Amino acid sequence: MVTRTMAISGMNVQDDADKISQALHEVWGIDKAEVSLARKEAVLTYNEEAASFHDFHQAVCDLGYDVQQEDGTTS
Repeated sequence: MVTRTMAISGMNVQDDADKISQALHEVWGIDKAEVSLARKEAVLTYNEEAASFHDFHQAVCDLGYDVQQEDGTTS
């Protein structure tokens, strides 16, 4: 299992955080996803043999939110 943090911009209300949480839980390999509206981030624990961080990144982007990359850029 791997645990990583994803910074997400565009979350403004709890409904946004709930949508993101649901999308992350639908990705194969997820063990736990905690989405924090206050911190504007998601902490993911997942099986790296079943999913990659990119899979979770894409799930969030598909909802229309931006994910901050490790180099500080957003996508």
